[in-house]
Amino acid sequence: MSEAIKHECGIALIRLRKPLQYFIDKYGTPMYGLNKLYLLMEKQHNRGQDGAGVATIKFDVPPGTRYISRYRSTSPSAIKEIFGKINDKFANVHNKNPERLKDAEWVKRHVAFSGELLLGHLRYGTYGGNSIENCHPFLRQNNWITRNLVVAGNFNLTNVDELFQHLVELGQHPKEKADTVTVMEKIGHFLDREVENIFHKYKDLGHSNEEITGLIARDLDIQKILKDASKKWDGGYSMAGMFGHGDAFVLRDPNGIRPAHWYMDDEVVVVTSERPQIMTAFNVPAEKIQEIKPGHALIIRKNGDVLEKQVRTPKERKSCSFERIYFSRGNDKDIYQERKNLGRQLTPSVLKSIDYDLKNSVFSFIPNTAEVAFYGMVEGLHHYLNTVKRHKILTMENVADPELSEILNMQPRIEKIALKDAKLRTFITSDSQRGDMVSHVYDTTYGVVKPGDNLVVLDDSIVRGTTLRQSIIKILDRLGPKKIVIVSSAPQIRYPDCYGIDMAKMGDFIAFQAAVELIRENHMDDLLDEVYAKAKEQESYPADKVVNVVKEVYQPFTAEDISKKISQLLTPVGINAEVEIIYQSIEGLHNACPNNTGDWYFTGNYPTWGGNRVVNRSYMNYMEGKSVRAY
Repeated sequence: MSEAIKHECGIALIRLRKPLQYFIDKYGTPMYGLNKLYLLMEKQHNRGQDGAGVATIKFDVPPGTRYISRYRSTSPSAIKEIFGKINDKFANVHNKNPERLKDAEWVKRHVAFSGELLLGHLRYGTYGGNSIENCHPFLRQNNWITRNLVVAGNFNLTNVDELFQHLVELGQHPKEKADTVTVMEKIGHFLDREVENIFHKYKDLGHSNEEITGLIARDLDIQKILKDASKKWDGGYSMAGMFGHGDAFVLRDPNGIRPAHWYMDDEVVVVTSERPQIMTAFNVPAEKIQEIKPGHALIIRKNGDVLEKQVRTPKERKSCSFERIYFSRGNDKDIYQERKNLGRQLTPSVLKSIDYDLKNSVFSFIPNTAEVAFYGMVEGLHHYLNTVKRHKILTMENVADPELSEILNMQPRIEKIALKDAKLRTFITSDSQRGDMVSHVYDTTYGVVKPGDNLVVLDDSIVRGTTLRQSIIKILDRLGPKKIVIVSSAPQIRYPDCYGIDMAKMGDFIAFQAAVELIRENHMDDLLDEVYAKAKEQESYPADKVVNVVKEVYQPFTAEDISKKISQLLTPVGINAEVEIIYQSIEGLHNACPNNTGDWYFTGNYPTWGGNRVVNRSYMNYMEGKSVRAY
């Protein structure tokens, strides 16, 4: 994506299924789990750029020994900073007495982060400040070991206000109204209730308090806790949690909106947001890695049992297609093929745009995340050329050189046109500098585009179009093409996302801006007011009666109408080349990503009632001139 957009958070959970001494004896280090966690987090680093955190829990240490360790950082190099501090603890012991690190019991008593249960989080903040207090994992502390709770997740909830109010009604006094705090306190409330019920049960049977602690850890019904806590959650989530005594879980939303993958062998259980990271860190094939089912929780008990239990009733699978298009790394075998398919689906529209003139067209991509989709588009061009070559050869009266060689040598002209100068981008710190400086963020390759050529550039998605208008199109125009074609491997982004990505303001979307322009050009301004009135009316509707009325803004126009208007809006003044912007079709998206059909930002078909409320609220904010978040 050539413009900045908030990513998804990433999670990584590891449970060592053997005693720490086993890993010291086999791998020569007490840091086996930490080293694997570091790998998993670094390999997901594209997902979390503005913060990270790590927490670990030690098993079976005596009272008086710290058993939960946590570091969080908002540094630009947060992972490096966190693991640097952790490594220093082990290095200090090694420098003084390396033999100590061969004794698991001593290490667990004296070295922080030497636990059997590890949780890492990569934060990409969608709301709130970028401070330590906003960084996961969150910790809910208690002197009862079974009441300690550590939570981290990749999620957004649409009904935080309602959940917050429910906590107040329960008698709590939360310190802030944030979905992470609300979620943690919800789970914590029902954890407390479960602990108390088990305590009184065994107290009545005559057990001592010390005995009861172990019985609580054994009997804790995590499935019931999560069922009670998540009953009213609306949104997308992969929620990871650890209890002080050693149980852990990862819970996925009923629609499977947010991803979660897991792997288990005799030594470890591991859960991550993305599959390739497990494959790389543990050297296992994709076939051995599973997805947590929608509405289910993977529950890892202190005794080593691993159970996948239903917590919420699963609904229609609506896994986020943006994960496939942009957020996830493209080295997953399925995502790689899906991105290639996205590019291949665009070939007919691209050929039509350049009037099938491949001889006088140059093809490239911006940014690097669009590279895999570009390969797919190029494959489509080669397929088209093979058809042309076959027809030409079969219709030749005499098959001979040089005409035959000329036909066989026909191929698309593929070039690396633009390279991003990251250093320059970080230098642009204020709006006053932005006008001229942004236009130099990309360096271009001169001499490959000839006067009169078409220049086709693939992007993975176009949300606001700001970078295109302020920078990229101007840069490409300097190369002297006759026509510039910007191709988006994603469809038009028309609606807010409320399940993880920070796209919450209608007025930011260039597709919405284009629709509004078309409405005004066609003297249909009353439509905007009518949709506003319908959205306002639905504020009092029951949750299951709310519908997305903003769809009506787009209904009078075809996708081609809106793309044409977007092309006009994003073409800067003074550009010599003709500019056309082509978007992926909804049908093309579904053909390319058949198993990940979450497409609400493109179609407005939200999988939960909260999504419909958010889009209507976002539209009302636009009409009322409020530049605020819609949830």
